[in-house]
Amino acid sequence: MSIAPDLVETFSSASAVELAIVTRSGFVESRHSGSAIVIDQHADVIRSLGDPAAPVFGRSALKPFQAIAVMNAGVGLRGAAAVLASASHTGTQRHISVVRSILAQAGLTDIALQCPADWPIDEAARIELVRDNSTASPIYMNCSGKHAAMLLACVTNGWPIETYLESDHPLQVQVRDVLERFTGERPVLTGVDGCGTPVHALSLAGLARGIGRIRTSSPTSPFAIYRNAGILCAAVLENGWALDGPGRANTLVIDRLGVFAKLGAEGVMVMAAPDGTTVALKMLDGNLRAATLVALRLLVDAGALDNAAVEDLLPELKLSVLGGERAVGEIRVSPLLENA
Repeated sequence: MSIAPDLVETFSSASAVELAIVTRSGFVESRHSGSAIVIDQHADVIRSLGDPAAPVFGRSALKPFQAIAVMNAGVGLRGAAAVLASASHTGTQRHISVVRSILAQAGLTDIALQCPADWPIDEAARIELVRDNSTASPIYMNCSGKHAAMLLACVTNGWPIETYLESDHPLQVQVRDVLERFTGERPVLTGVDGCGTPVHALSLAGLARGIGRIRTSSPTSPFAIYRNAGILCAAVLENGWALDGPGRANTLVIDRLGVFAKLGAEGVMVMAAPDGTTVALKMLDGNLRAATLVALRLLVDAGALDNAAVEDLLPELKLSVLGGERAVGEIRVSPLLENA
């Protein structure tokens, strides 16, 4: 099947590199290819793999920029509330309580949320709802914190809440401005994300620059946009549970390694180490199962993370391949990457 001539494309398999392999019983069962880039705190390129100049939809890795846009719009998000505005949360009661508090500040209820109805990702939370004969709801959708924060920005500024997902809405115009200022790029295309918000296509190189600038921003900056970025970054590092959920990869990386980490659907991952070294990657097949491992290994190889600390964390990232109830293989970094 050929690609329609009017479609914009990301990088192809021909320009991708093998980033990870999956082994089972001594056999390489699957391979994950993709592109990645590592930059230092000055945005100079340390390592480039595949085609990081090709456009990708950043998906949920764009949430930090969306949260900064909300804060720039006069919403004083702090602590867990700021993190929930950036989160792909798992729907625990702790998460939902913060989302409802954001909506309450706007004088709104769950009904105003325009993200799709969903069940919590967290198994215990999901089981509890089923036992209570509850139904799927937009507030349990992993993007509900972002939507609640966007609604609060609309109420704060007198913007219409019915159309907050439209790309020409004042809030979405601000989101795009923040994204362009941090990444140094104009998106090549704007589409619709899984939760209904606009999603922008830009290069992995631009995405890495933007996340790196968030990581190196100061909460005391004289410039509001960078001050808000610094406030957000500090909040994420102090409230890793809020960005993802108990036992989840982003939360573990934040809490254990002090890394600013954010996944995105379809194989996107960004991480920024304490020294500002930043990695952005995309698995071409859209699978995230190796993304955390690869990003951490790239940061270790760049000298930004301690190898022993990363090795201590790996057993908690569910990298084992099971045969029955025992481990018979693993997800591991590609030998091609290790020998590069």
